[in-house]
Amino acid sequence: MTDRNTLEAMSELVLRLISSEGYIPMSMRDMTEVLTLEPGEYDLFAETIEQLERMGELALTKKGKIMRVEGSGRINCVYRATTRGFGFASPENGGEDIFIPPEHSLGAIDRDRVQIVLTGRGERPEGEVVRILEHAVTEIVGSFRVIVEHPHLPKKSRGLPRPKPTERFSVRPDDRKLTFRVKIPCSMRGGAKDGDKVLVRLTKYPSAGLRCGDDEAVGKVLRVFGESDSMAANYDSILFENGIRTRFPENVIAEAERVASEPITPEGRLDLRYRIIFTINGPDAKDFDDAISVEPTDEGWILGVHIADVSHYVKPNSELDREAFERGMSVYFADRVVPMLPEELSNGACSLNRDSDKYTLSAFMKLDREGRILETSLHRAIISSKVRGVYPELNDVIERGAESGYYEKYAFLFPDTLPELLKLYDVLKKKSESRGALELETSESGFIIDENGMPAGIIRRDRGISERMIEQFMLCANEGVANYLHDLGMPCVYRVHEEPLPEKVQTFALFAHNLGLDIKPLRRRKLLPGCYREIYEEACEKGVSGVLTVMMLRSLAKARYSAEEGAHFGLGCRLYCHFTSPIRRYPDLAVHRMIGAVLDGETDVDRLASFAASAARQSSENELRTVNAEREIEDLYKTVYLSGHIGESFDGVISSVTSFGFFVELENTCEGLVPINTLDGFFEFDERAMALYYGKVSYKLGDRVRVRVEKCDIVTRRVDFAVED
Repeated sequence: MTDRNTLEAMSELVLRLISSEGYIPMSMRDMTEVLTLEPGEYDLFAETIEQLERMGELALTKKGKIMRVEGSGRINCVYRATTRGFGFASPENGGEDIFIPPEHSLGAIDRDRVQIVLTGRGERPEGEVVRILEHAVTEIVGSFRVIVEHPHLPKKSRGLPRPKPTERFSVRPDDRKLTFRVKIPCSMRGGAKDGDKVLVRLTKYPSAGLRCGDDEAVGKVLRVFGESDSMAANYDSILFENGIRTRFPENVIAEAERVASEPITPEGRLDLRYRIIFTINGPDAKDFDDAISVEPTDEGWILGVHIADVSHYVKPNSELDREAFERGMSVYFADRVVPMLPEELSNGACSLNRDSDKYTLSAFMKLDREGRILETSLHRAIISSKVRGVYPELNDVIERGAESGYYEKYAFLFPDTLPELLKLYDVLKKKSESRGALELETSESGFIIDENGMPAGIIRRDRGISERMIEQFMLCANEGVANYLHDLGMPCVYRVHEEPLPEKVQTFALFAHNLGLDIKPLRRRKLLPGCYREIYEEACEKGVSGVLTVMMLRSLAKARYSAEEGAHFGLGCRLYCHFTSPIRRYPDLAVHRMIGAVLDGETDVDRLASFAASAARQSSENELRTVNAEREIEDLYKTVYLSGHIGESFDGVISSVTSFGFFVELENTCEGLVPINTLDGFFEFDERAMALYYGKVSYKLGDRVRVRVEKCDIVTRRVDFAVED
């Protein structure tokens, strides 16, 4: 008989029985007989049933009979809280979200796994939480508060010594979806002072429907970040909450120092040190992992994209590799970076600095006059970058030629190299447009940081021709490498972007129609990226592209990493991967490993496929954390900046409209909310038109408005505006 002396083995037996065809709910006594358990196994069996019920794997009827959850009327869900007390339960097996009133939440908190029963099936399904299966939140970040209580003295006690006031401690979570307070015993305050931002581990969860009192949540302070409203404390807490590692272990640093100190030699590599190869990056760039070259041919061009050979230094299963795998990506903020690799590599050995011999993995794409890739070849090489190109400088040279103040620095690119690069860029751009690739005009925020590390100014950074040129060259290399590996039957970490869901397309089409745009392209039998591009180009002509971009991005699927091949809808590519940034992205390093295997003649495809799958899965998860951290830090900087401009007025554009107000984006990319209750009148929200209406007065997406900065909350990163009359 199967060894049933463990919970896992017993669980497998029970689940197999209740999932079998024809199973009829039975009591625990009957099940022990069917499973032919020995008396010595009864306790283990009872513990197994209790655990499986707690995990939501089975349910017990009122008469104590064991049955599958699917037929019990209970639904396993993930609970999504709101700041207003009620929540929604998302069934784990798919289906419509279920509304949960505050009094029926059983004290569930955001992201908990819960079990619910339906209480209403009207226009909006409604339910009640009957069991919390698993708490998702174990640690919270919040503001520490000291509450001083003075005992109430009756009149007869006059003249007697006044009792000393008592103190109690609590933490209010920064996440407003966590609507409870956390009680902190005096012995567990960890030295926190009133007003500090702290990290708390929950030792007891709130009871159903309670927000304070003896049954409130209880916790222990693990870390003090600093004053709650300080930028430094909020900065550190954002990194922590998103799982961003800020320090490298000593053994990782030691390994980085060792490999970075190895001498660089051309042995076994294609020697390209005397070719015109150079980097182009932003003025604030710290690491340079890509360089370019071009060679005209009778058929067209040979584009060289030379990428730092990080895989030479970061070997599989090394300390460096394990740390990079966990980090996944470098995280970039206004004035600093949390790198994926230690500085000895990211800014040192791997960075393609000017006039320094560096190892690269060089891709050469042979292109015809229409920009089609005829052939891709890859080599381990050694280069020496001829200049540290800077986007604004090169843009000025491209625009003004010899009259530019930067011309002398880039004179070696004339009369051949730069003109050929621009010709090739023009061809690749037209090819990209012909296949409908989406190139949306988006702007980045540029921060001016003062000597104290505080945001003193914010500007909008737009892309110039050199930025677009490098982008096209990197796209070409990424596409060429993806097809190179695929054609050889080798695994790859692909960048996949699925077609948008039909319901999202329909919502976008309705919005575009309300803007007066022709939506016939979205009605075609086969939806292609060019369909979106046609609408976007019309929006550009009519001056509503900024508004349309917001809704267009919402309608598109999120790109992800995958070991399974798939198309990239937004770029119009059959296959695509990330190859060009291995210093700052682990999926690129994984692709380099695949190329290295090809160059070394390795044939263990199964091992490589397994690595590609794990790298793709981990990279997709890390990307979400990284993007969220970067967005929150940017919002923090903007909130701190605007907090110094309370009462001042700015012009802006309505960037989003909701039932509770509308958001306005200023010229410098800062954004704030105009709450609906601050508007003069009883406005109603029209979701289809994305507008608020009150009689003839309306606020619509894309409208220009003048607003005044009313309030800035650094903890929640929320800025409130008021409309100027």
